This record gives sequence, structure tokens and C-alpha cells, in this order.
Amino acid sequence: MAASPSLEGHYMTQRALIVGLGIGGMSAAIALKRQGWMPVIIERAPERRKGGYFIGLRDEGKNAAAALGVLDVMEKRTPEHIQFWDVRKDGTRRRIADLTQETNAPIALLRGDIEEALWHGIEGQVEVRFSTVPSAIVNGDTQAQVTLRTEDDEETTETYDLVIGADGVRSTVRKLVFGPDEAFFHSIGTMLCAFPLARSAEGFKAGDGLMIADVKRTLTVFPLAGRPSTALFSYRIRNPKRASRKDPLSTLLQIFSDLDVDGIISKALEDLTMTDDFLFDSVQMVKMPRWSKGRVLLLGDSAWCLTLYSGMGASAGMLGGQVLGEALAACPHDVDGALQMFEARMRPFVRKHQRFIVLRSQLFVPSNRFSLWGRRVLWQVLLLSRKYLSRMSA
Repeated sequence: MAASPSLEGHYMTQRALIVGLGIGGMSAAIALKRQGWMPVIIERAPERRKGGYFIGLRDEGKNAAAALGVLDVMEKRTPEHIQFWDVRKDGTRRRIADLTQETNAPIALLRGDIEEALWHGIEGQVEVRFSTVPSAIVNGDTQAQVTLRTEDDEETTETYDLVIGADGVRSTVRKLVFGPDEAFFHSIGTMLCAFPLARSAEGFKAGDGLMIADVKRTLTVFPLAGRPSTALFSYRIRNPKRASRKDPLSTLLQIFSDLDVDGIISKALEDLTMTDDFLFDSVQMVKMPRWSKGRVLLLGDSAWCLTLYSGMGASAGMLGGQVLGEALAACPHDVDGALQMFEARMRPFVRKHQRFIVLRSQLFVPSNRFSLWGRRVLWQVLLLSRKYLSRMSA
């Protein structure tokens, strides 16, 4: 006897289209697969990205990675002996607190290390299509029809029970379903460029990090064990909308031309010419009243973008995938209820970290001389307090 229409859906595997083969997308795929869903991932790039910039994975990220089953296979690159230095314009240097730590000891790694671990969690289990993007989404109450376009401009239309936009701060899914970037972007007023250095700064040891800071412009170098350090150039700009994202080298040479302490800046920019593994973009938070509409959900930078200044972007991406899986497990036959539960659980976390991003940007890129002075005092106080606590616990 054939199953009745009312029961037939319970016997069918639910399909989810995940747009973006990044941290949020792969985390969601692992979590959905566990709940019996059939996820399909599409990725704009022709192949999987590797490498990337420094990330300090804190407790929230560690816990999410462990829940997804990938923490133990994740490459750890925390230097054994790490020191951070504040390098002044006159070439003098002063020891400051480890910029990667703050309140707990994170794992230092590359963004690509997290993606590599997540890839092991989906490889051979989840269908992945490269060079594919959504060109249209017809949203419905119970399903969404998605037109997919390949690099050869071939188009197909497929139906999914859930579409997840995990395609970054400039999300195509968000544009197609929710509206233009301008409706949700909240600019921090800064630009950044992150890339791997080919060599250590002269006069510094392996495991040394450094910061050269001036009003409205900063270079921070984050050390890694067994891999090149990450250089993070950041500077303030009046109109980020008009800033070019195509030519970081000439832009940075101009902005940092008179801040080349002991040749550190110029040598770092020489290393930029030798790599295509760089991020150069304006810094934007994404704020939305809702992350879902019908059967389309945004996750990760597409939904909230905590920015590099928060130190929580990768953690939030993994946590988002984990929480979505838990919500679907709690509401196995109620996708709408699961999406509401996802928002209720993730919003306090996102709100908490977005609240301090503008303030944290002052620690990386002071906007005036008072902020520059206050930042130096703060790092010194943190260093002294950690030395005192370590002596007390010894």
C-alpha cells in the first residue's frame, strides 16, 4: 500500500543546499548530515581554498569544533614561546601582552587549518560542486527552488527543503532573498589586508609577534609555529564604499610610507607581492532583524560578520552550524520551529560580540592620539597583571 500524502514526507530524506564551502557551510553540512539530512554544498571557487590568515580559537570555538568532531584533527600552531612587542617610530620596542590571549589561552592556527579539519568531516559523505553559484531563488513556505549556474553558464533549477547562505559578508544568497548589502552593512570605517609573511621580521625571534601602531594605521604580526606569521595591515578611511579592493600593494605603500620602522613595513609589503593568498577588504558588521525567510537561512558572516577585530568569526561559524543541527534535532518535523530556535540561541552570542567591535577596533587601529596612548597603557597593564597572576599561581 502506498504511503498517504500526509505521511510520505516523513519517509523522504530532507535536502539542504548550502552555499559556500567555508567554515560555516561545512559546519552546517556536518551537523545536518548527523540529523539525517542530505546536504549539497556549492562553491563559487573552482577548488577548495587553503592557507589563509591567523586565527586564535577561543573556548567557544574549541567547544564547537569538539561537538562537530573536528577539534582533534585540527592542526595546532601555537608557538611554544610567544612574546609580543610594541615597536615605536624611533625603532625602540617594548614588551606588551600577548594580543592573541586576552581572557583565555586560544589555539593559534590558520583559517585553512579549520577548513581542512571540517573538510575531513564531509569528504566522501557530502556532495560538493565547485564553480557553481545561485542565480535565482524562489522561496516558499516548505521548499525553495534554486537556479544554479556553473562557470560554463549552464543553468539548472533544483528544489530543496532548506537553503543555507554561508557565502560570506558579501553574500549572494542574502542579496537574492533579503536585499542589497547596503541595507545590512554597518561600516567600522576601516580597511584591512591580511596575508602570510615569507620571512620573520629582522631582529625578532620565532614566536615573536609585533605591532607598529600610529594614529589611523597599524601593522600587526601574529606568529605561528611551523608556518609563516600573518601580517595584518589595518587603517581608517573616510569612505570605505569608495575604497578599491583590487590593489592592496600601492594603497598600503602610500598609507604606510613614513612608518617604515627598521624596514619592517617595506619588507612585509615585498612579501605581499609574492602571494595571492591575501584578504583585502573594508570591515563591515552585518546586522539583520531576521536571519531566515521562508526556507532560506543565513549563517556565519552572511548573517552577522563579527569581523577580524572580534577574534570570534571562525568560532561563530562553527557554533552556528552546531546550533542549527541541535535545533533541527529538537524539532525534527518542524523546520520553521528549528529556525526560530536557532535564532533564539545564536542572537545573544552575536549581540554580545558585536557590541564591542567598534571599541575593539580602537585597539587595532586607534582613531586619535588619545586612543593610541590608551591602547599602549592597556597592553602594558595586561602584561603586568598576567605576570603577577603567574607568580601568584607558581
